[in-house]
Amino acid sequence: MIPVGVVLGTDERWQIVDAERASLADLLEGLTPEQWETPTACGDWRVRDVAAHLTLAPRFSYGDLVGAWVRARGNMDRLIHDTAVREARLSTPELVANLRGIVGSRRLAPTTTPREPLLDILVHGQDIALALGLRREMPPAAARDAADRVCTMRFPLRPWPRPQARLVATDIEWSWGVGEEIRAPIAELLLRLTGRTVSPSGV
Repeated sequence: MIPVGVVLGTDERWQIVDAERASLADLLEGLTPEQWETPTACGDWRVRDVAAHLTLAPRFSYGDLVGAWVRARGNMDRLIHDTAVREARLSTPELVANLRGIVGSRRLAPTTTPREPLLDILVHGQDIALALGLRREMPPAAARDAADRVCTMRFPLRPWPRPQARLVATDIEWSWGVGEEIRAPIAELLLRLTGRTVSPSGV
């Protein structure tokens, strides 16, 4: 079943990415040292590791990719993990500054499309907020655009299993899939599509 939704224009998508990066930098700037070390639902990643990961894509060149690929021995999951953990060794002011520094950037990580930055900042912003017990609003139109991307992505390879259900958004026009119907706000459906089990309304 083809998702029902309206894909955002490129300029509109980047404007949302900029706003999300700036607001997440504001959130991170106010965290205590203990909060920066809080575990998230992303494996062994702490808040600081997730934050570091979000700063890397616009600064990651093809040369960086090749070097990281060799160090990770061809394992993409290890590459993503290890580059984030290495970057997370920076001080918290440096991590915040690096996130603010990419506001307005239109550079993409190698092999990605202009739709990945929006997906990345929306989902990982929730990973950070949920780990800290905070509520972070997700613009419905942006979440719908990201959900469309998850449902249709072929490359990079989709790393999450497809839910065996029909997902129907309750706050914006969007649906996808077949099977037992699951109705929820689009932000919750996006998290479900990306393998998350905790939803914003569960905070």
